[in-house]
Amino acid sequence: MTEVSSLTGRLLVATPALADPNFDRAVVLLLDHDEEGSLGVVLNRPTPVDVGDILEGWAALAGEPGVVFQGGPVSLDSALGVAVIPGEASGDHAPLGWRRVHGSIGLVDLEAPPELLASALGSLRIFAGYAGWGPGQLEDELVEGAWYVVESEPGDVSSPSPERLWREVLRRQRGELAMVATYPDDPSLN
Repeated sequence: MTEVSSLTGRLLVATPALADPNFDRAVVLLLDHDEEGSLGVVLNRPTPVDVGDILEGWAALAGEPGVVFQGGPVSLDSALGVAVIPGEASGDHAPLGWRRVHGSIGLVDLEAPPELLASALGSLRIFAGYAGWGPGQLEDELVEGAWYVVESEPGDVSSPSPERLWREVLRRQRGELAMVATYPDDPSLN
């Protein structure tokens, strides 16, 4: 087996060639990536469901739009909280109920009392479900050209305009990748 270089904390940006409708123009934040597989959440799929409708205590802490996001096609009946904690939040300085994933981005224990984290949170997003890949599956998709892998920024997690995130992430890249942001929604209309 080949060694897997961790992509945890990076973004997978769907290429225009990706045919799976679950990931059309998706931007996925990888929360875990190793030889056992990968797990992430789709950052740009808001649902019409308010956070308060399913996790009332966390509603006041959720960023705008204050809705639940569809994190992926797997386990849609489960919720994940992803939050940005500004400053140095690692090791002994990490607030209780938050586990660092990458940089200032981490997972929130939604079973913890919200007031435990309220003063530390910079932004919070709630996801129903997640995107998952078995061992080697994501690597195969990368070889097939299904995804661009780019660096994440803390603001990606809480973008107030998630419908524009795919273009915005691509636009900030260098070189030819930035040009992909201008790719039409339906190339047949060109």
